[in-house]
Order: sequence, then structure tokens, then C-alpha cells
Amino acid sequence: MPDTQALVNDFLNKLKKRKIEGSQATAKQTAELLRSVISQTRMPYTNQASALIHSVKAVGERLIAANPVELAVGNVVRRVLHIIREEDLSLTTAAMAGLNLSAESDDEDDTDRDNHPALSAAAIAAASRSTLRPPSLQTLLEDVPDSAAVPHTSSSGGDSEGKSKSADKSSRSRKLKHDVIEAVNELIQDISTCRELIAEQAVEHIHQNEVILTLGSSRTVLEFLCAAKEKKRSFRVFVAEGAPRYQGHLLAKELVTRGLQTTLITDSAVFAMISRVNMVIVGAHAVMANGGVIAPVGLNMVALAAQKHAVPFVVLAGSHKLCPLYPHHPEVLLNELRSPSELLDFGEFSDCLDFGSGIGAPLLHVVNPTFDYVPPKLVSLFITDTGGHNPSYMYRLIADYYSADDLVLERRTASGN
Repeated sequence: MPDTQALVNDFLNKLKKRKIEGSQATAKQTAELLRSVISQTRMPYTNQASALIHSVKAVGERLIAANPVELAVGNVVRRVLHIIREEDLSLTTAAMAGLNLSAESDDEDDTDRDNHPALSAAAIAAASRSTLRPPSLQTLLEDVPDSAAVPHTSSSGGDSEGKSKSADKSSRSRKLKHDVIEAVNELIQDISTCRELIAEQAVEHIHQNEVILTLGSSRTVLEFLCAAKEKKRSFRVFVAEGAPRYQGHLLAKELVTRGLQTTLITDSAVFAMISRVNMVIVGAHAVMANGGVIAPVGLNMVALAAQKHAVPFVVLAGSHKLCPLYPHHPEVLLNELRSPSELLDFGEFSDCLDFGSGIGAPLLHVVNPTFDYVPPKLVSLFITDTGGHNPSYMYRLIADYYSADDLVLERRTASGN
């Protein structure tokens, strides 16, 4: 089996050098890496969940630092941490339920167990969701007095009891890791199929003879539009070219190849054309906890034009793009600057340098941001692999995927040292 550290280092290099294109591919590879980390983590005798959480956090912090702009990495790390907590809670609740059932079936020799009331489900859940967990839920099970657990019989019986108890702990350790890996496999499957699940909803939103506007290139938008075409919907697509990378040219070509009526326009023509449009459908880089969208540069302009003309602005995003952080959060890096060569070639740029000053200081500065931030008030609807949602509901949907204890990974680790 490949060494985990080698896998982590290789993936870190890919993130730093931006060799992985797209949030979906990044999220899937992150989940696969964390699955390998979990499978090769040595489980201690107690606090198995804490050991898994520590291993995932240690790797996750390095992955996030390697490419802070790719929020899908942090999203998947937090999703896996949430999975560990939920599986640990499930096993602990089941164990405590079994303990209560055995207590009810004991004979009168075990009446002294009444002095040790069973923990409520709320207490178990609260203890399980605690990050530091002193004592852990595993310890809660281990600390039940012997007199309350099993009546003393003989020394040989005690030895047998100890072996059985040790076997139960070993079995629980294997069960936790197995359940977590199975849940991570389901997460990987969800990431892989999110585009198909989003595309299945296209026929509910795109109607006959409508005009759809989009900007740049998004594989999710492409599959969404093509799914509507396959359902015999006849409509036209306006594609803004998405300067300076002109990804809209690629999308327009792909749409034409698949038989859709397509019109390519410049970004500056969006406001002039928006009055003819029935709906704006775009992809997203990330969806924040407040319903705001980090999207390719230029989309805020499109959203403002859509609001001015009362045109619905619809955002397509897989669940791996739902980020539990807010835009003002210090861990969120909203933007990065791309190379000036996408706007000017180096020959033109060198002509603008003031060599007479002797320091070669440029008189011309080129700013080439990658993303825009679209506030939630400009978004009409989110379509995810779980269905359509209003921006005001996104915080509740995000809360189902993440634990509050994992929102700030670095601060939590620092406080624990």
C-alpha cells in the first residue's frame, strides 16, 4: 500500500502548482486522500474518534494552506471530520442503548445498578460533539463500575470478562474505522455524481422557447443545458465570452456541437442583451454560509444587470462547494490575481516601463482578478444535487454537512497544544 506521507506530499505539490483543474476534481481527490489517511491511521486503545480527527486535521491544515483559494479542499476536510463525529456518536448511542437493555434484563443480584442511572441520549450527543472530550465517550463506556456491569463470580470469570471486554473494544475500533471509510466512499460517490443529479432538474426550470444567459465556461452548466435539450426543450443560449481567458468560447463551441442554438456575446454587451433573457444560469466556485457566491470574474456585473431587469439569477453548485464560512471570515481568501500576460503580452508591458529612472518601475499596473463575489440578495435560486433552495435556506443546508467544532481548524489545533 502506498505510503500516506508520499501521497500527501504529491497532492500538496499538485495543489501548490494548480495542476488540478476544477472544484469537483479537487474535492474528489481530497476525499480519496483523506480516506487513505484514515485507513492507515493506527487506532489507540481508547478515544479512537479523537485519533482519526487529529490525523485528518493535521493533513487537512496542510492541504488548505497549499491552495487557500480552492475552498472545496477545506469543505471536504470539514465534511470528513463531521462524518467521523457522526459515526462515533452513532456507535456510542448504540452501545449505550445495548447497555441499558442489558441492565433491564439483569436479575435481582444486579439491583445495585439502579444507583448508576443511564446517560440520556442528549448527554451522549453533547459529549460526542465535544472536540476535546475529557472524558471521551469511549471512556464513558469504560468507566462503568464492574459491580454495575457484571456480577463478580470467580477469578477465571474475571479473566474471561477482561478478554471479552478487550475484544469488544477492538471490535468497536474496527467498526468505527470501517463505518467512517464507508461514509467517505459515499461522499466520493456524491461528488462524482453531483453534475448528473443537478442536470436531472433542468427540465423543471428551462421551458420552451426561453432565452438563457450564461458567462464563461462551467461543466455543470453545460450538462444542465444539454439535459434540457435532451428532454426536447427548444431554447437559445447567450454566452458571454468571459474575458480575459475567454472560456465562453469553449462553452459556445461545445453547445453548438451538441445541437443547441447559441449566441456568443462580449461581456460588455450583457446589459444590452439582458432584456431579451428569461433566465441567467451560471456556475459557482463556492457558496458561502450567508448565501453569497464566489464566482468567475464578471458575474457580479451579470447579477446586477439581471436584478435591474427582474431576470431570475440561478446558481448551480454541487454540495462540495457549500462552504460553512462567511465571506468576512479570516480563513476565507476570496480572490487571487492571475498573470498580467492574459491581458498584455510581455513585449507591450516592457514598453510601459520607465527605464529612464534607472529602477525600471512600471508606469502601467495590470490587475487581473480571478473571482467576483455575488451577494445573496442578487441570487434568485440555488440548484444543488439535493434540489433547489433559496439563498436564505443555504445556512440550514450547510449546517447539515458540517460540525461547528470544525469551522476553524487552525485555531482549534492551536488551542489544543
